[in-house]
Amino acid sequence: MNATASHSLRRRLLVFVLVAILLAAVLQAATAYRGALRQADAMFDDHLLQMARSLRGGVPLGLPQADDERDAGYDLFVQIWGQDGTQIFRSTRSALPRAVLGFSDVEAHGNRYRVYTLQTPSQTVQIAQNLDTRTARARALALRAVLPFAWLTPLLMLAVWWIINRSLAPIERTRRAVATRAADDFSPLAGTGLPDEVRPLVDELNLLFGRVRQAFEAQKHFVADAAHELRSPLTALKLQAQALRRTDADPATREAGIARLNQGIDRAIRLVEQLLLLAREEAGSAQATGTKRVDLPALVQLAVADVLPLARHKQIDLGLADTPEQAGLPAQNGLVISGQPEALRVLLRNLLENAIKYTPAGGQVDVSLGRQEGRPVLTVEDSGPGIAQQDRARVFDRFFRASEAALETGNGLGLAIVKAIADRHGAALALDRSARLGGLKVDVRFSAAQAA
Repeated sequence: MNATASHSLRRRLLVFVLVAILLAAVLQAATAYRGALRQADAMFDDHLLQMARSLRGGVPLGLPQADDERDAGYDLFVQIWGQDGTQIFRSTRSALPRAVLGFSDVEAHGNRYRVYTLQTPSQTVQIAQNLDTRTARARALALRAVLPFAWLTPLLMLAVWWIINRSLAPIERTRRAVATRAADDFSPLAGTGLPDEVRPLVDELNLLFGRVRQAFEAQKHFVADAAHELRSPLTALKLQAQALRRTDADPATREAGIARLNQGIDRAIRLVEQLLLLAREEAGSAQATGTKRVDLPALVQLAVADVLPLARHKQIDLGLADTPEQAGLPAQNGLVISGQPEALRVLLRNLLENAIKYTPAGGQVDVSLGRQEGRPVLTVEDSGPGIAQQDRARVFDRFFRASEAALETGNGLGLAIVKAIADRHGAALALDRSARLGGLKVDVRFSAAQAA
């Protein structure tokens, strides 16, 4: 079983930013701490220097020497020697060793001292400071310098946490809106207040909702159409089957009933096929072959071959009309568009089947190719009754049948399928009366963008 790790944008932002703040604060605090220690050390050295200079004039001879107990709480020790090297003053009972001039570190009586020695023409002054006490005071000062980071860092992390949550709140609202909406709710998501990085995603989701809504509507139409249109032929098939069960029917009547039953079954099969094809085309589902370069002359040849047996059965002259003056071309070569070959083949086959169906026996159906204003045009003409002007606006509706088609069997779905395929390819359909053959003329005008 494949386990997919969940990634929370909020969690990742919080972790990365807060860890970065914490590391920066620790680094800054460590730097400030070390800097404060160096500054405290320099300050104490300067204190020793200033104190030694203040004693360059010496002290009165015979001052009492401080005992250890009374001076135990002090960390500064003073010793003064005369010109002859005799010690004339010290602030502690225990003498410290005489150190070199300037700053130095000495160890005496189990302690370490920082010593500054200053020599004048009349005396030598030495100031010593206990390093343990000095270090403790320096650390205390350094900790005071680091203390602001200790309480500013949590406040900064809290502020960043609030800002990130506030900034991602619109995304969370959008997530809740998607999670709580009904399965059949395809209304667009609100894009107000969303960051620029997220708004394109919401726009694409809205486009997806629109496509899903179209597919959903097409499915509902298909179910409704199938239930409506299949009820009558299936009922008729049931009645015909019941009639065949009668034993008193003569063989001729039985054979006629079987023939009618087969015709009804064929009509129901054709209706189901057309309903499925219409539902697929109206939903805009991509063909398995996808979008390809389509050679229109080759496509016409395939479609004509598909319906040629039907045309021969009615003795109809079916072929590709050579009309270069209409196309404005010396020949029909180079008519290539970008589209879905199988869908376009269905489009042309339906136009040809309709033309053959409604053209009287011995008539003529022609297919021609050309260009109009640089756009490829596919034309189907017949010598049939045509379509009345008042019906042309409705013949592409599902199950609508013009008055001229009353004598022919059909489902009223052929031109609806043609319209769905043409719309998906960005092509325009135009109906007119054929000037050459006198029947219907159908132009399929592809857009300039489809021309390859």
